Amino acid sequence: MSTATARHPVALSYTAQSDVVVTPDASRVQLALEGSRGTVGVSGQVKDPTLFRDALAAAFAVLSSDLRYRGRDRTAYLAYLMKQGKRASAQIWEAQKAFLDSALEGEEKKDAVLDPVLTVDPDQVSLEVFSRDESAYARLAFDNSLFDKREAAHGSTFLDVPPELPARLDRLRAYAPVALEAHVAPSAKAAAAEPRAPRTVEVPHAWLRGFLQVQSAATLPATTCSIAPIDLYNLLFALRTRRSKKAPRALRFELVPGAPPRLVLEPWEQVLECHGGAYTGSAPAVVRTFGRQRLAALARLLPHAKSVHVQLLGPGLPVFWVIDLGHATLTLGLTGWTESGWSSAAAFDSLMPRDVPEGLAEALRLRLRKDGPLGFDVLAKDAGAPKDQVRAALQLECLRGRVLFDVARGTYRPRELMPTPVDEAALRYGNEREARAHRLLGDGGPGAGEVKLTQVHDLVGEGMRIQGEVVDREAVRSFFPSFTLDLEGRVKDAGCGCPHFRRSGLREGPCEHMLALRLVYARRRVEEEALRQTPEGRKLIRAETRAYVRRDPATGLEQVYRVSLDGKVVALTWGPRLGDSRHQRLWFDSDTEARTAYFSRLEKLTADGYIDAASTLV
Repeated sequence: MSTATARHPVALSYTAQSDVVVTPDASRVQLALEGSRGTVGVSGQVKDPTLFRDALAAAFAVLSSDLRYRGRDRTAYLAYLMKQGKRASAQIWEAQKAFLDSALEGEEKKDAVLDPVLTVDPDQVSLEVFSRDESAYARLAFDNSLFDKREAAHGSTFLDVPPELPARLDRLRAYAPVALEAHVAPSAKAAAAEPRAPRTVEVPHAWLRGFLQVQSAATLPATTCSIAPIDLYNLLFALRTRRSKKAPRALRFELVPGAPPRLVLEPWEQVLECHGGAYTGSAPAVVRTFGRQRLAALARLLPHAKSVHVQLLGPGLPVFWVIDLGHATLTLGLTGWTESGWSSAAAFDSLMPRDVPEGLAEALRLRLRKDGPLGFDVLAKDAGAPKDQVRAALQLECLRGRVLFDVARGTYRPRELMPTPVDEAALRYGNEREARAHRLLGDGGPGAGEVKLTQVHDLVGEGMRIQGEVVDREAVRSFFPSFTLDLEGRVKDAGCGCPHFRRSGLREGPCEHMLALRLVYARRRVEEEALRQTPEGRKLIRAETRAYVRRDPATGLEQVYRVSLDGKVVALTWGPRLGDSRHQRLWFDSDTEARTAYFSRLEKLTADGYIDAASTLV
């Protein structure tokens, strides 16, 4: 079985079904927990029923969200044609129905996902959900202060969420007392009903891989800013009242130390000034993020929001929105794509920890189970290992599903996603072609080839054109893949001479040669960013493009300055973002003179108040 179709079987055994019982005098939320994980549960009287109801509704909205494109069912149309005597025979209709039945049956299997994960800790109870289209992750945490007479049995297990449960939650009212009962054992009424049969869910490895990788990404260093709840309201209002018919559709953060953050909606360049305090970072930054329409799930939490914090990890990686609700906290992680696509292979390549000392990961997990939630500094201090190895070990435990990073509090928590640890090797690659791409790079097993970047062209206003050469020793020949990354990270104008691309193009996904070239390009950008910070590294740079931006505080207009180095040539493009630009090309007698002029120009732009917007480039 190929990696793309591999599935992880998960046995689920519920003795009852989750339900909401509403009476004129009181309400009771009965949550059924999976019974094979031992005694886990929590109960108590809810102090703020409205917050409890709206927070759960927002989490379940993320769970059920699926923005993938689905083809239209034409069965009814074919039946209409037959009634009209048109050219639609019964054979065509039956064939269409058989095809749709087969497709829907496969889609149901494909959509098999894990039930939400409920974790009871000494200080809080949390609920984790992951959307069907692998684009949104949410963790809802209720503090102990939300409950009176709280009783709890610590641990992690799955939560039963029937389709009608979100609608039943809407029946809760603030004037009536609300009690929470989340247990494995059924209530007296549920025990009288027929017992539920155990079932096995075949969870696709791709879905499970995305669920764990989003959590692992949370451990990476991030740029953090704060906005006020009114700023989130303004953002959601702007997104609701207009729709973009063309790319780019990014949400851009403009961060200047000592100044409040700015949110810019593309392609309209609508600027939203924030009121949540000044940005406290050490350097200015401009970061573009995608997946902004998924923020609509936060609309129901606006009346309860106290503050909003945003963690920006970088291009292609998730963005985490932390909503402080007082007695509760919702952490929403958004990836940059509607469905986990092949561009994510390069973004998540850095998430696979390397060189983890044997036994370190297990020792850290046992420490967390003994002492509860701990910060990274405390764990690193007592681990007796370098910080980079400790971070890699914790990241490995996140990928195994045994440790959770709490983004809101910045601590690591023990959390057993499965009864047995997830094999990270089975989730290392999204499909077999991705595994072959890594083998071409020499990352795993025999079959290593040679992958070279031959040309990287910056297409102003369009994206990046990437061309390369891949020596495939198994095929005993070379291939020359190429593609264009647009401003949203999507691929277009792709090409390769291999049999896979000649047969199906991109309909079945990219070939291993395109994937290998994409990985090489991503890795080279990381290496160049590290090298250009040193004088020795700058001497190795022969071709590069940087974009700098500056917004006039009086008029609000943004100026964009783009500087390119290509051998002995320095190219300049400057002007308003929405308007005509001016161009200039400078020729020099040597590469050294051109490089010196290039970096001098960048330093002058920084001194003039321009912000390096390299992170906004694809």
